[in-house]
Amino acid sequence: MEFDFQYMITVFPNVIKYLWQSLSMAVSAMILASILGLILALVRNSRIPVLTQLVAVYISFFRAIPMLVQLFLFYFGLPQLFPIFDGISAVTAAIIGFSLKESAFLAEIFRAALNSVEKGQLEACLSVGMTKVQSYLRVIFPQALRNALPGAGNTFITLIKESALAFTLGVAEMFAQAKMMAAASFKFFETYLAIALIYWLVVIVVTLLQQQLEKRINRPYIQ
Repeated sequence: MEFDFQYMITVFPNVIKYLWQSLSMAVSAMILASILGLILALVRNSRIPVLTQLVAVYISFFRAIPMLVQLFLFYFGLPQLFPIFDGISAVTAAIIGFSLKESAFLAEIFRAALNSVEKGQLEACLSVGMTKVQSYLRVIFPQALRNALPGAGNTFITLIKESALAFTLGVAEMFAQAKMMAAASFKFFETYLAIALIYWLVVIVVTLLQQQLEKRINRPYIQ
């Protein structure tokens, strides 16, 4: 069978309109995962008995379970135990699954970034009258962000790619549309290559934006 370049071109406009769904899930999950990941990192660094161990178990569990298993667990499993989740939508279940899993990875990224800031800086802030909250917001977090950004950026790229798994829950996103087109035309290579190129382009754009953000954050540290 010959490669049908013309057909591949026609795939782009048919699937690109579903890109917003993939990106919206990735952005929503990234925001929730970042908030939860930061909380988990702070708890681990606080060394609070029992709570620290519970957070460690949470991180271990969600880092170990495959993303597809987690999606099925939240979408099909939770309603079985908790009737309140009977009406949960596939998109919501996907965002929750993505958020919980990636928060475990972000927690370790944020914890390492926080630990990279010299402890003496917190002591210096407290000595000049700042509260602990002010010290973190004004001094610790800005420096930790500089170190956490590369890892957090990679996590966001992972979320963009993992959004394709949402089709297993019935979410109408790019890969789901491409799968239907491939099944109807039997032009699997052309269809999936088009999807691959779209994801590649999106990752390139995200990487360029991340690099610009890193340059801006690093500007005060360049002598």
